[in-house]
Amino acid sequence: MVREVVAVFSFLLLNLFRVFGEIPTTLQGPFKPVTVPLDESFRGHAIDLPDTDPRVKRDVKGLEPEQISVSLSSSHDSIWISWITGEFQMGGNIKPLDPKTIASVVHYGKLRFPMIHKATGESLVYSQLYSFEGLENYTSGIIHHVRLTGLEPNTLYYYRCGDPSKQLMSAIHSFKTMPVSGPRSYPSRIALVGDLGLTYNTTSTIDHLRSNNPDLILLVGDVCYANLYLTNGTGSDCYSCSFADTPIHETYQPRWDYWGRFMKPLVSKVPIMMVQGNHEIEEQAENQTFASYISRFAFPSKESRFSSPFYYSFDAGGIHFIVLGAYVAYNKSDDQYKWLHKDLESVNRDVTPWLIATWHPPWYATYTAHYREAECMKVAMEDLLYEYGVDIVFNGHVHAYERSNRVYNYTLDPCGPIYIVIGDGGNREKMSIKHADEPGNCPEPSTTPDQFMGGFCARNFTSGPAAGNFCWDRQPEYSAYRETSFGHGILEVKNETHALWTWYRNQDMYNKFGDQIYIVRQPDKCLVDQKVIRHCMKNYNM
Repeated sequence: MVREVVAVFSFLLLNLFRVFGEIPTTLQGPFKPVTVPLDESFRGHAIDLPDTDPRVKRDVKGLEPEQISVSLSSSHDSIWISWITGEFQMGGNIKPLDPKTIASVVHYGKLRFPMIHKATGESLVYSQLYSFEGLENYTSGIIHHVRLTGLEPNTLYYYRCGDPSKQLMSAIHSFKTMPVSGPRSYPSRIALVGDLGLTYNTTSTIDHLRSNNPDLILLVGDVCYANLYLTNGTGSDCYSCSFADTPIHETYQPRWDYWGRFMKPLVSKVPIMMVQGNHEIEEQAENQTFASYISRFAFPSKESRFSSPFYYSFDAGGIHFIVLGAYVAYNKSDDQYKWLHKDLESVNRDVTPWLIATWHPPWYATYTAHYREAECMKVAMEDLLYEYGVDIVFNGHVHAYERSNRVYNYTLDPCGPIYIVIGDGGNREKMSIKHADEPGNCPEPSTTPDQFMGGFCARNFTSGPAAGNFCWDRQPEYSAYRETSFGHGILEVKNETHALWTWYRNQDMYNKFGDQIYIVRQPDKCLVDQKVIRHCMKNYNM
């Protein structure tokens, strides 16, 4: 009873800030944990769009460009344009299209006409193949990636893509470059969304997101959920429940094409950056994985000093983003860890004061779904991110919303990052509802490790209120706010110390929000020096 009273009081106090127009800041934290009660009347519409929906149907002819998207390079002066030409093929004996039959060209400029600049790029075709009788193979259309260079910061450019020699060029589209890196230079709005899928809930999420006019989109893993389908197009909300006897985890690759068509009106204009999720693993013949993910999207891997699509970094004004791969080796002896250490060392906080990291499965989430699943990654990398003063971490995977207090090693810490779970984009697996700290909900520890990466690192807590137990018996003190709903978030960095974070729920009107707070950096107190960091902990208002 006491827990419920405290939760209600905290929720009312948070709403008083909203009523009187005062937005809380992290300087007022750590906050008492808040759980917003589940709205039993809201379930959304977690049903995938059918292939007959006009928004996912092919609307071009022959080798005309489709599924056009924009993504960032490592800095403001270059950007990637991607698109697909030709139709995918499905069947048992298919012959891939030849990328050499069509060029990869982008005409672009600051005027619609004439577009005085031209760039060429590369093209490829990928296949999803199965060696089991009765399964249908897939080969994609021709995927093009072209990098534009020499761009001016914070500038609107127009472009067309395709093959001008064959008169197969797209309509005119536009994008805006990022601001130049600097402590007073930031994109106006950055949209964060995860576990998006392609359901009717997804369409609501994207409608709400577009209404906020973002300059950049970060999708923190789990894109189209093609692996919830058999190769014959039969789908399920739970693959393992419905198709437990299949010899390999199948996928229906056309869902990727449907997703690309649905997203084109947005991402042909607003750059989107991708993070690998578990639904992108997609095993196939010869133990290949992630074929669709690494083929369909352009990544600033080489520009960020390593040639992996699974981990990379880029600047957006005065923000340095680090994208990590939770489904590729991450221990201290592995390439990813070594790259991360070098990248962190290279960051100049006078130029990019904000340091934001993202990967798919969360380290700090209190729902039973995927509880402590990424503990081995946390054990390997948390110290490094803390030592270099990462400000915010964004994750997905759990289909709900949760924001932490500043935390390090499960302990309230004034210099730890704020962790935000934003895996509530709207996919067909529906929402996460149960919390691990509620009676009877604590998972059996042996069931928690990630099945793909393996390993077991989640032990009972050794200190604090949960000492000796695998789960807390109340909402953990590091969990500031949690709510089960579909939605997206918007980050507005105001200056080198203040950023406004707003979480929007799909069931609300477009001008309402579910959670809002100023995230405040304290570079004078939280230096990249552990002695200073640990000293300032003594002054943290517990």
